Amino acid sequence: MNLSPSEIALLAERVDNAALNRQEIAKITNEFPQMDWQDAYAIQDALKARIEARGQDCSMLFKAGLTSRAKMVQMGVSEPCFGFLQPDGQVANGGIAPTHTYIHPRVEAEIAVRLKRPLKGPGCHVGDVLAAIGEVMVALEIIDSRYENFNFDLKSVIADNTSAAGWVLGDPVPYKPGMDLAHCGIVMKKNDAIVSTVAGSAVLGHPALPVAMLSNLLSQQGREIPAGALILTGGASAAVAVQSGDKVDLAIQGMGSLSVTFG
Repeated sequence: MNLSPSEIALLAERVDNAALNRQEIAKITNEFPQMDWQDAYAIQDALKARIEARGQDCSMLFKAGLTSRAKMVQMGVSEPCFGFLQPDGQVANGGIAPTHTYIHPRVEAEIAVRLKRPLKGPGCHVGDVLAAIGEVMVALEIIDSRYENFNFDLKSVIADNTSAAGWVLGDPVPYKPGMDLAHCGIVMKKNDAIVSTVAGSAVLGHPALPVAMLSNLLSQQGREIPAGALILTGGASAAVAVQSGDKVDLAIQGMGSLSVTFG
């Protein structure tokens, strides 16, 4: 690590205040180019501690980010990243997402999984993940980077909790062995126009892979993904900008559908 504890605390407060006040900030590496990967996740952990101190329990809500080739190209990065979801960020299926609470919101189509048993690395692989999944769900993530002009690098976005802002879930579907998460079709519409058609394999080849990667990352800290945890496995395509008045519909083969309106 290259940043001091006081710098990490300062930067966690900075990104937290940016989200709370809906104010853009310059990406962290402009001022702290020496920030390394451990620093970035330490800032995220400090941010999580601040949020949980306000009464939100984020311990069972995980997310992967930048997991599709299209999203990596769109954002100019080459690796996925991981963060957490906030309970108060969930929007009900069929509900209204409060656009005024975001800076420059975008949406991503995702597959969500809920575990029936814990996952712990190192050495966790796709087969382990599939054996641990209890339910799968259609999921829409609302991302909202706090950085100016949606401009960031991977270390800065990790510190900003991977642009997490909101999320919508469809009804849970029991996962059964043989369910093909890699080849299921995913269709997203905005205002009845199709904006994305992909398969589950767009997420690193298989949406279970980022879950395995997360488990292995947490193992470096002596942690695991607990039973009952919900994980958004990452966007399957490039993010789509939304504004007040937009309606987004998402359907995934074998899992159902959801919708949300931005108001």
